[in-house]
Amino acid sequence: MANLSALTPDATAGLTRATLGAHADAPFCREVWAVTGGNPYETVELLAKVQDSEFEPTESAAGELRALNRSARGGGLVARLETLGIDATRFAWAAAILGTGISVDLVAELATMSIDDAVRCADLLRTARILTEPDPAAAQPDDGELQFVHPLIATAVYNAIPDALRTAMHGIAARVVTDNGRGAAVAARHLLEVHPDNDEELVEQLREAASEHLAVGAPDAARRCLERALLEPPLPEVHARVLHELGCATLLTAPATTIDHLQTALAMPGLDGDERVDAVYRLSQALLHNDQLEEAVRTVEAEAAKHQAGPAKLRLQAVQFMWEGIYAGEATSPGRSARLADLARTCTGRDNSERALLILRGFDAMARGENAEEVVELCDRALVNGRLAPGLGWTDPEWGIELLMMLANSYAFSDRLDRAEALYNEALRAYESAGWSGGHLALAHAYVGVGHRRRGRLREAEASLRKSLALAERVGRRLPLHWSATCNLVDTLLARGHVEEAWEIAEQYGFAPPYPSTIVLPDPRSVRGRLLLAVGRTQEGINELEEAEKAAAVRGHHNPIMVPWAVDLARALASEDPARAARLATDVRRHAERFGTDTAIGEALRCAAALETGQRAVRLAEQAVTYLEASPCQYEHAAARVEYGLAARSSAELRRGLTLARSCGADGLVLEAEAALAAGVV
Repeated sequence: MANLSALTPDATAGLTRATLGAHADAPFCREVWAVTGGNPYETVELLAKVQDSEFEPTESAAGELRALNRSARGGGLVARLETLGIDATRFAWAAAILGTGISVDLVAELATMSIDDAVRCADLLRTARILTEPDPAAAQPDDGELQFVHPLIATAVYNAIPDALRTAMHGIAARVVTDNGRGAAVAARHLLEVHPDNDEELVEQLREAASEHLAVGAPDAARRCLERALLEPPLPEVHARVLHELGCATLLTAPATTIDHLQTALAMPGLDGDERVDAVYRLSQALLHNDQLEEAVRTVEAEAAKHQAGPAKLRLQAVQFMWEGIYAGEATSPGRSARLADLARTCTGRDNSERALLILRGFDAMARGENAEEVVELCDRALVNGRLAPGLGWTDPEWGIELLMMLANSYAFSDRLDRAEALYNEALRAYESAGWSGGHLALAHAYVGVGHRRRGRLREAEASLRKSLALAERVGRRLPLHWSATCNLVDTLLARGHVEEAWEIAEQYGFAPPYPSTIVLPDPRSVRGRLLLAVGRTQEGINELEEAEKAAAVRGHHNPIMVPWAVDLARALASEDPARAARLATDVRRHAERFGTDTAIGEALRCAAALETGQRAVRLAEQAVTYLEASPCQYEHAAARVEYGLAARSSAELRRGLTLARSCGADGLVLEAEAALAAGVV
């Protein structure tokens, strides 16, 4: 039984209870492990003997196990197989090669024996407790007539097959399962084990299998198929396509690897027309996810310059606008927003390139704080009957996740949370149902969290963002998707009043400069500045918010909800520099009124009220409540209610604010309101 690992005591207990019933007690399970030494085959044999003897699996019967084990032992699995005859051994080997979906017909074909002989061998192996019938209640059905009693027994049988024969049998198995309609992905399991031999057909089979794996959200399986295809190797005219497909398979799990594959593919002959455009787009996307955004922009710009006016050039121009639109530094091309507005003005949304440009223009207008109604109108024009256009879905490869997240975020920060949340949740459902993981799922959970946070459902936001951060950790730190999860989790914890926990998250996950080359929503400098103020590091917080001010000015980002530095900076400067604080509050209100949403105006009025005293503070706080009551953002409404209650010395308003704060999960705000009511300051 070489290479057959011993079972642990816990594994033995699990196998014992699975065989004899959950009532098998701990001392009995421990004795099973002790007398078999954890040997999987002997454990299975012993448990079968216990079943035959019909005594109860309790501590009182444990003493019988040693004698029973002596009668069950048969000299090891491989030796036991040999006693069953050469045909039974061949049957077991063929079953081990198939691994799953083991049927008598398939095994007979693979082992080159008649059906009658195969049936007889199957009966022998069942009696010997090497094979059994699948459990119909299993979570993942085997889709076969037989399965091995234990995975380690399957491993031992597989390892007993001579190496050369094993490789040959895998080659035959690939043909057998294909001929029986099992599909390329099933055949690929066997093709992966065949020695490279310049087989053009094998390369195509592996490419087809990789496509099937990607379609069901199994990029790692696709990667293994394509890496094996490269070893064959592919014909020169196919090589670049295999590298392109491999780059797509590793896109959001290993961005740096994707870059290598795609740069190599683009340097080779074989990618032309739409395939080449797609490869350039994928390369730029990988550069973005590897925090190399400037290079992503240059890559797309250089390729666009090679094309005449037409769909390909328009797509590349849209991609360039997209990457420039999420670049956190100074605009890479002067006049970008004006050129984008001119281009979008000619778009009717007749195809997905035009729809992409409308989305990009809407996002740019939202970030710059232009009229929110116009932002929503642009975004609506990019939809077809209120839904994403065919070919522009969350799992469609042509445009990717970034464009659709820009669409959803344009709605979210323009007070159209109904449409934003519908898109966020649609993304999550699409990736979960397709079985996608890695960066796609991490971003989907992050933005579902953003939707909850904007709504004021802070507990739900925290839960979604923690899921996102756990997934993002697997892809890599300091990457844009990791920043999105961390920034929004810190922002949510601050809103909940969990300041120490927010600081711990920031320290644990590196939420500090240097910031990524892509923008993050909301602005991470603004969120970190607020965090520093909350933990009492006031001057550092002011410095961070002033850096946020500079970065926003460079990009022309004046949406006071997306880039909220000014509100916190005005409050922080209220005592030491009231004149500057007042100027900031005035600017915030001007930008908010230009943007025109209830949330933006209400937040600006809250800021203004915080800088005033007496009846003017009360009037401004009351106006803030009026706007925020009409806003979909209930945490901000709750905060405004509490502040108005304090300013007006109104217990009724404080209680209303307290009720709202409790429903939001804003624990810090709850404590503030309760303390004011208890102190009788109203």
